Amino acid sequence: MAKKSSQATWGGRFSAGPADLMLQFSESVSFDHRLAPFDIAGSKAHAAMLAHTGLITAQERDAIHAGLDAILREIEAGKFAWDVKLEDVHMNIEQALTKRVPAAAKLHTARSRNDQVATDMRLWFRHACGMLGAEILGAQRALLAVAAANRDVLIPGYTHLQRAQPVYLAHHLFAWLEMLERDRSRFAGVAAQANWCPLGSGALAGTTLPIDREYTARALGFVDAKGRPQVTQNSMDTVADRDVFIEFATACALAGVHFSRMAEDLILWSSAEFKFVELPDAFCTGSSLMPQKKNPDSCELLRGKSARLQGNLHTLLTLAKGLPLTYNRDLQEDKPPVFDSFDQTALCARVLAGTLAGMTVHRDRCAAAVADPALLATDLADYLVDRGVPFREAHHAVGAVVALAEKQGVPLNLLPTADVRRLHPGFGPDWAEVFDLKRALARRRGTGMPGPAQVAKQFKRWGKILG
Repeated sequence: MAKKSSQATWGGRFSAGPADLMLQFSESVSFDHRLAPFDIAGSKAHAAMLAHTGLITAQERDAIHAGLDAILREIEAGKFAWDVKLEDVHMNIEQALTKRVPAAAKLHTARSRNDQVATDMRLWFRHACGMLGAEILGAQRALLAVAAANRDVLIPGYTHLQRAQPVYLAHHLFAWLEMLERDRSRFAGVAAQANWCPLGSGALAGTTLPIDREYTARALGFVDAKGRPQVTQNSMDTVADRDVFIEFATACALAGVHFSRMAEDLILWSSAEFKFVELPDAFCTGSSLMPQKKNPDSCELLRGKSARLQGNLHTLLTLAKGLPLTYNRDLQEDKPPVFDSFDQTALCARVLAGTLAGMTVHRDRCAAAVADPALLATDLADYLVDRGVPFREAHHAVGAVVALAEKQGVPLNLLPTADVRRLHPGFGPDWAEVFDLKRALARRRGTGMPGPAQVAKQFKRWGKILG
């Protein structure tokens, strides 16, 4: 049998190349080809640094840059031929470049695939975090539009999925906005953590050649708010570290949890039992058997995607937990989870925005639900507290009033005053005024509460935040 040729990029000490099965098992270009723009940017900066330090000539730098630009155009046009025998995006691009530009044989001077891929990924994380921040912002704006169109609508707030106290629908939606704003902040934080340049760390111990890491950092935008270069400070940690991967997947998983909780509310609200909202046909499906069905599939899939995002995070944590320093081939498996988390989080944010944008609020059903006087039982306890009754005593007294209403089969606010006063002398003739919804909401004046003044304040706040 003919002997396989050795691998072109690392095969000097091997007498034969890897088996076809090993190539299939070990290749990563099928998924890491999406790093091509970042790999090319890193290579251009590296070539510029090599010329800056005199390791290559300016003419060689320019030829390398021109060749890389041409390859990028081919990749963007879908005309570049990826070869799994070259294992990954880095070697595919380098080999293609070397065939066209002889000087490209010098491009890998003072560089390892270890610090190269670390740089590519940090560039990708900065890009990905910016993209996801924008997608989440779109969902937030859709939420704000729904709140603005229904700013006078009241609904029951729930604890334990039982009616608890009345709130404006906008106040509930603002709770979702808070969740998403924390997600945006987390992605901005991940981008900041990624904003340190690994190039120059080599395989794990740097290089004996006279490179300028700060020059490369500036060229790639790895700078602080004052424009000062930020380079990683330990070459071993640089190539072994996967914290940014895990932090990114964490941010995606938390965003997924938030999408899922919002989706669950929407699923409940759109059910016949609630019918607070009607979800858009474009984001629902029907049944193959039951013609009356309208299933909230977009929301159910948002719940399901949350599990997938959590699985990606768990994959990364498990992948990294037992690895010795520095690089190990296991780490090739770090990219599919983060790429998938990016894709699915972006998709979820767009689906959430689309679902919200087409949603209709059934004001009559909301009004009927919030008219339940039991929602203001806590206000009745506050009424007694205002009259000097200790809260625990007031709570007990109102519980007795609720029990009496249930026993007599009448709404809480329609009990005879004489019967109520027999339960506690603190109830005055004005006790039933507590059940005026507008009065009850107006009294919730504190920061973060669902009163009309605070809701109006939050509309202004979110308008400024979301532009």
